[in-house]
Amino acid sequence: MTYAIISLGGKQYRVQEGERLLVDRLPTEEGKTFNPEVLMLGGDGAFELAPKTQVTARVIGSPLGEKIRIGKYRPKSGYRRHTGFRAKLSQIEIESIGGAAKKAAPTKKKEEDAAAAPSKLPRGYADMTVADIKEKSGHWTGEQVEAALEYEHAHAKRKGALAALEARKEHLDGS
Repeated sequence: MTYAIISLGGKQYRVQEGERLLVDRLPTEEGKTFNPEVLMLGGDGAFELAPKTQVTARVIGSPLGEKIRIGKYRPKSGYRRHTGFRAKLSQIEIESIGGAAKKAAPTKKKEEDAAAAPSKLPRGYADMTVADIKEKSGHWTGEQVEAALEYEHAHAKRKGALAALEARKEHLDGS
């Protein structure tokens, strides 16, 4: 899994392809792409400082941040002042890291994982988080729980997901 550390507006962000993030307002217009400064490129246990590769990002929108309310107060004098602040932000999406050739590779890997996964696996299981698995496993059949356990043992090995699935399996076996 390739990632890059980029610098935008004096802040550093760790990004991957397809990731969306909110950053301080950029001078780039919506829909336009730009290449931020790349500080480090890493993945698969190796990293490279000051790489020659480029990261391509697209500006998706320009929302306002959450409103911050500021109040000043001095007791017994009647002094009260209120003001607020909303940060101007830009939402960006990382389109590619190091060119278009690397962008095509992760989609093939997902297709292979989906093909290798058992057919009884719940829909979208590979993209579920541990919290999603804990929440949704209560509605799965015994076959789906078995398939999810097989998938976890073969691919992800997430402790939280394994614990939730094994607890659900014991509940189904006990009923």
